[in-house]
Amino acid sequence: MATSLPQFLDRKIFRIVGEVAAERGVRAFVIGGYVRDCFLSRRCDDIDIVVEGSGIDFARAVGEKTGKYVSYFKNFGTAMLHFEGAEIEFVGARKESYRRESRKPIVENGTLEDDQLRRDFTINALALSLQPDSFGELVDPFGGVRDLASGIIRTPLDPDTTYSDDPLRMLRAVRFASKLSTPELRFTIVPESMESMRRMADRLKILSKERITEELNKMLMTPRPSMAFCLMDEAGLLPYILPELSALKGVETVDGRRHKDNFEHTLAVLDNVAGSAVMTTPGGLQAAEASASLWLRWAALLHDIGKPASKRYEKGIGWTFHGHEIIGSKMVPGIFNRLKLPIDSGKYVRKLVWLHLRPIALVDDGVTDSAVRRLLFDAGDDIDDLMALCNADITSKNEAKVARIRANFELVKQKLVEVEAKDAVRNFKNPITGEYVMQVYGIPPCREIGLLKDAVKEAILDGVIANNFEEADAFMRAHAAEFGLQQK
Repeated sequence: MATSLPQFLDRKIFRIVGEVAAERGVRAFVIGGYVRDCFLSRRCDDIDIVVEGSGIDFARAVGEKTGKYVSYFKNFGTAMLHFEGAEIEFVGARKESYRRESRKPIVENGTLEDDQLRRDFTINALALSLQPDSFGELVDPFGGVRDLASGIIRTPLDPDTTYSDDPLRMLRAVRFASKLSTPELRFTIVPESMESMRRMADRLKILSKERITEELNKMLMTPRPSMAFCLMDEAGLLPYILPELSALKGVETVDGRRHKDNFEHTLAVLDNVAGSAVMTTPGGLQAAEASASLWLRWAALLHDIGKPASKRYEKGIGWTFHGHEIIGSKMVPGIFNRLKLPIDSGKYVRKLVWLHLRPIALVDDGVTDSAVRRLLFDAGDDIDDLMALCNADITSKNEAKVARIRANFELVKQKLVEVEAKDAVRNFKNPITGEYVMQVYGIPPCREIGLLKDAVKEAILDGVIANNFEEADAFMRAHAAEFGLQQK
């Protein structure tokens, strides 16, 4: 297919690349995601230039002409520079072959056609010529434009070859289907490709955890991430990636009573978090924009993973999942460690999984100042994200029940504002320090100091005393004898 599309090439860098190509007597093309996104009317500032020759030498010449600094990655045969807000990467056209036991390719110099053959999907193999005599000419040997119009994810080669060569492409297929889908056009992976993924799923074992996690994070940040996890499940990939999520699937019925499908519920909560607007609360609690947080989405994804281990059927009551928040929170560090995710972010996710039932419990049991203080104390600065997660967790199909819970939920949010304004316990600091206790009672560090400080903290959280030094000091002196401490 040879169609001229100069309207996609109105950036100055493309004319400069064309000039350098003509001067050096080589062919250069913009290829891949930039071209795809142009056809989809999506802005893209990541530009890949493929050159029939040395990408590094070509980038050096472009750098001299633009006066821009060029970064070289000789191990990969690539180079990169920044120009007018865009990141431009240069690589020489190449052909690749793989050994089955490794995803590292054997690379040889090649032509544009060779380079397009090694691409993962037809929609990512589109190229536009940058030569002055054919500027803007589209090179589309696999029908990528047609596939874009039809919303199809398809490999240029036999999918078994494509996925066996680099199994990460299976996850990329899922990610692109989710990322590119819109309400007007849902992207699908062609049936033969899905069948190949089922056959090739165990090839995921050769991938590094870091590469898998990078794709997972990108899936989570798509507008409707549930689509990605449904596709991974359908393709048989999910047990190799997150078996804890696969374990949520299925519904059991006993005595005519069934529980909900916790896999479907989890994905509904994830989509609710991903699509939620900024959460507003009157009076001063800072709102949390759930759609901007990767780690809040991880918390939504993992919030119910403790349910399979806690599931019980109790006659007269039905299905219960008592303690699943505690079990799930203990599972989070293992998952984050396995996937090489950041430890600090894992602590945040673990906290939200542990606390995700607490605000709902306040709705059900009545809102007391003491319960609200303890929630604020335990959640700290993450209280807004916790409330966003809990709000997303309301997924009942009973509209009257949802309306009632949401109305009560608003009362809880208002109570949080009032208690925080009055008691300042969100980032609680005990007015009584260990040093002060040692000074008053003339003692060295000992267990009793910690016990006395905990008693002061509990008194504040229970509302027995206010959160200030004067009342805390009076309480300490009144109760010190109970811990065997006498003022000197």
